[in-house]
Amino acid sequence: MTTPYQHQSQAPVPPQGPQGPPQGPPQTTPQAAPQMPPQAPHQAAPHQAAPHQAAPHHPAPQAYQQPVPSGPPSQPYAGMGPYTSPIPVRRTHLGNALASEWTKIKSVRSTIWTLGIMAALVLGIGLLVSATTNDADYRTLPTTLPGFFGTLLGQLCIVTLGVLVITSEYGTGMIRTTLTASPQRSRVLTAKALVFFALSFTTTTVSLALVAYASMGMHSGPEVTEPTSDQILGATVGAGLYVSLLGLLSLAVGAILRHSAGAITTMLGVVLLPAILPAFLMMSDSLRDLGRKMLEYSSPQSLASLFRIDEGLNSGWPQLSALAVVTAAAMIAAYALLEKRDV
Repeated sequence: MTTPYQHQSQAPVPPQGPQGPPQGPPQTTPQAAPQMPPQAPHQAAPHQAAPHQAAPHHPAPQAYQQPVPSGPPSQPYAGMGPYTSPIPVRRTHLGNALASEWTKIKSVRSTIWTLGIMAALVLGIGLLVSATTNDADYRTLPTTLPGFFGTLLGQLCIVTLGVLVITSEYGTGMIRTTLTASPQRSRVLTAKALVFFALSFTTTTVSLALVAYASMGMHSGPEVTEPTSDQILGATVGAGLYVSLLGLLSLAVGAILRHSAGAITTMLGVVLLPAILPAFLMMSDSLRDLGRKMLEYSSPQSLASLFRIDEGLNSGWPQLSALAVVTAAAMIAAYALLEKRDV
């Protein structure tokens, strides 16, 4: 007798072996679609299709590309704002150039040597002359006269220093660094001129004043003619200004020639030639006036006029004015060439 439960189909039970039930996924019925085995990347899957049935279309694999972000490119330090230097930045001016030139001129040994030798010549020779003379020698001559002899030699030291202030940088190549730090070339030359002129004028005037007042103290009495204020001014400030302008002229010549030996030789000719050449010019009647005028404006004669050695000489201020005009013209030429020429 059959029951209603016997008419229901039952799935076949797989046989069990001695190891127990089979491991793995259960078998599917024939109606289930066959599963495709996993394919390795970058490999095309095999086409399995029934007869007379079109193979399914599989797109060709593409090479792996890194995904490109759709947003704007990231910028480093975008959230930090503009960069601010921790060092304060400010515009430079002439005072900075003056400080730089003062640092350079006081740190080189040539400055100490030249100024030291100049002061030693003015003080040493002046005090020696004052010590070896007596009161009777100053009846018609001012007691400030001993400073004249040391100044004749000391001016050569100022001339040499004026040349070296600028030509030494051209010789070592440091002028490139100077003009890179301060591209305003006229400012550099102005700073050099001001620092050098102030240093040379102070050193020369102080040395001459020490000799003048020492000589005035060593020679005094009824037989001695006391120097006037104009004579003291000419023997100290006037002579110091003349020597300093001569050094400034040397600086201008050094900026024009840019060569130490050539500039020093040129300035030695400027100082010594007007004192030597008139002796030959006055041998000719046609050139005698030229020789006299050249001798009047030569360096030794100009200093003698400032010291009032002879009553027939002028006060020395015309020679000082002529030297100032020549120095100004040389400085203008130096400014023009410095801006025009390459370093």
